[in-house]
Amino acid sequence: MSRRIKTFALTVCLFAIIGVTASAQFGSILKAGGIGFLVSKFGRDINKAINSVTKTPNDDPVYATKVVPVISVGDGKEAGAVQVMGPRDAVAKVQAVAQFETKFRPLNARLRGLIPISSKNVTDLHRVPGVGISGLIDVKI
Repeated sequence: MSRRIKTFALTVCLFAIIGVTASAQFGSILKAGGIGFLVSKFGRDINKAINSVTKTPNDDPVYATKVVPVISVGDGKEAGAVQVMGPRDAVAKVQAVAQFETKFRPLNARLRGLIPISSKNVTDLHRVPGVGISGLIDVKI
């Protein structure tokens, strides 16, 4: 083979590898953005659906439920959605749930913490006390 054909073949291979890698990352970006969009657009409907499955009243005067995005603390990606539940005024403050994840080697276990927070900014976390996680919508990115 001539040098020109070899160079062309190598260039095509490199572009194919870069294209596959970029499309995988682009897919993750689209999924993460899509999760945020779906939660903001259909959060109330998702919340009503979870409440209907769990037989939780939608109009209780003492507590409330709300669906918010889960934001992974390591990379800031929106990794799913959860339903939070608690006193009405506290639930109104929740904007997202921060997710911390680590591995516990001795037991070969994965530990995940979910903390309701008052903003979508994972660099400045402020826990909302009195609010817990009552439902999980998990999306693999």
